[in-house]
Amino acid sequence: MKPWIKRSLMAFTGVAIAVGSLAACGHRERAPMSAEKIAEVRGKVVNRITSKLDLNAEQQQKLNVLADKVQAQRTALIGQTTDPRGEVRALVAGEKFDRARALSLLDEKTRVVQVSTPEVINAFADFYDSLNPTQQAEVRERLQKRHGWWSRG
Repeated sequence: MKPWIKRSLMAFTGVAIAVGSLAACGHRERAPMSAEKIAEVRGKVVNRITSKLDLNAEQQQKLNVLADKVQAQRTALIGQTTDPRGEVRALVAGEKFDRARALSLLDEKTRVVQVSTPEVINAFADFYDSLNPTQQAEVRERLQKRHGWWSRG
């Protein structure tokens, strides 16, 4: 494949991912969750995982560190944007698609992922490695299911 075709396809893919992620972030018409609601949901998830896996105090602490890292990554990925749909609308507001702004958004989100993901991976690895073999098997089994931790039952 010719180099210019590869570059064009990569650029198009990147822009499509950026626009899609921004549109997905803004698909609801309601306001973003408040800090209190986020803390409530986080607490419920941590409590559910703790009870399902019967975690001890050390394991629960590592799970809390993982939850903190995931929340920090989510917050950084969302950034200061209060209106993700507005950003997408701004890309197509003029006669031409704002390629420079789309690439800027992509670079911004990619940078956040590159910086924060190693911390999330390390926190997950620390948590997973602290589990006993039975607990690890339960995690693997739950991850095999389509609904993961959010499923009821």
